[in-house]
Amino acid sequence: MSTTEKTQQLKSPIAPEWLTLPTEPNELNPVIWAEGVSRSEAGEITIAGLPVSELAQRFGTPAYIISEDHFRSRARAFRDAFNEAFAPLCGGVDVYYAGKSFLCTEVARWVAEEGLRLDTCSGGELALAARAGIDGVKLGLHGNNKSDNEINRALDMGIGRIVVDSLQELERVAEIARGRGLTAPILLRLTPGVHAETHEFIATAHEDQKFGLSMASVNGNPSAAEQAVDAALAHPSLELLGLHCHIGSQIFSPDGFALAAEKLLGFIASIRDRHGVSLKELDLGGGYGIAYTEVDHPQEPKHLAKAMAAVVGEACQRLGIDVPRISIEPGRAIVGSSTFTLYKVGTLKTIHVEHGTDVFERRYVSVDGGMSDNPRPVLYGADYSAALASRSSEAPLALSRVVGRHCESGDIVVKDTYLPSDVEPGDLLAVPATGAYCWVLGSNYNYTPRPPVVAVSRGEARLIVRGETEEDLFLRDVSC
Repeated sequence: MSTTEKTQQLKSPIAPEWLTLPTEPNELNPVIWAEGVSRSEAGEITIAGLPVSELAQRFGTPAYIISEDHFRSRARAFRDAFNEAFAPLCGGVDVYYAGKSFLCTEVARWVAEEGLRLDTCSGGELALAARAGIDGVKLGLHGNNKSDNEINRALDMGIGRIVVDSLQELERVAEIARGRGLTAPILLRLTPGVHAETHEFIATAHEDQKFGLSMASVNGNPSAAEQAVDAALAHPSLELLGLHCHIGSQIFSPDGFALAAEKLLGFIASIRDRHGVSLKELDLGGGYGIAYTEVDHPQEPKHLAKAMAAVVGEACQRLGIDVPRISIEPGRAIVGSSTFTLYKVGTLKTIHVEHGTDVFERRYVSVDGGMSDNPRPVLYGADYSAALASRSSEAPLALSRVVGRHCESGDIVVKDTYLPSDVEPGDLLAVPATGAYCWVLGSNYNYTPRPPVVAVSRGEARLIVRGETEEDLFLRDVSC
């Protein structure tokens, strides 16, 4: 498409306001795509020099393509930035990679090799951590309904901390530890009442939701958080290390984290005044956002770290308390942008949409994956980007909706994007920023085998999770 044609093409009136008509549609936004992803001179998307056509031929489609180099770089960026910012205050930080965002045995090893700790929230994730050879002291266990078996497994592994989510769970952990003659190290997860600017289902520090112990006092009675502190300190089988909070996910501003930190530090000061106990640790959670589309502008780790250190340092000085050891959990912010999903185009159709008194076109581009490999659009209305991957194109752009192959009208991969109008069956499409909460939330809906995970580093690609076969789908079927 010539420069004149680009300037003459107008944005579709049925496109969302935030979606701009790209002037250079073959360019890849470096904020959205992983390091090392680019277009070759021939126009094909490559990662670490490997063309997507080669990856599709070797591993099939759909496939998750993860840049190991990008993952490791992001892990180091958070580790180094927060350590540098907090070193003068408390000697550094502990960075816990949130395993729920994406986890397999190989990735757990990367986490350990880059000096991070691992946050788990199930027996299965604990088992995977053990399989990866991670020392139990470098693990945390989350969850609002931990089973006795999970608590026992955590104690067997010598876990570094169990994040207690309720008064009932506190008593359960205390009883199990007492019965085994052990002392369980715990953090109390508190809900500080901070309302993060994010989707309702991933905002986790307001009062009306399932996580945590409320800091709010009702009718002058002690809050659940205060009751939990009293109970924890009264149990010889518990070691109360500190406090934890998590205000949500996909958050771009540090303001909410700062407000939560101030509230929890004030609570730590009140514990010192009431009990004469100085808590040693404070986990400020994670939820740092990444770029899925052009409107997302994530903060760099250095900016987040400096902002958080300034707030924590000032608050502790004002309250007259020692700065506790800080920990964070930047799962999505490490893995999310490291990965893209590679699809093959199947059928295409053009739909005519009434808008006011006019009718406009929207092109539906069907691919060989869908909600079974990325359920976030149907769960959260999440927006993604997409690019023609197997070649470049100068064709005029068409407002497009990338949809999956499943028997659901809500099976949408990318709700709104501009793609070249000459996209055709057999072309490869790439959807970036699918590293977090895609593979781990995947399913076998319509008896669809789940895709492989392919790690790419320094020009080499290897399977780290093989794709399922149809035979795998029947392994648990007792009628086979």
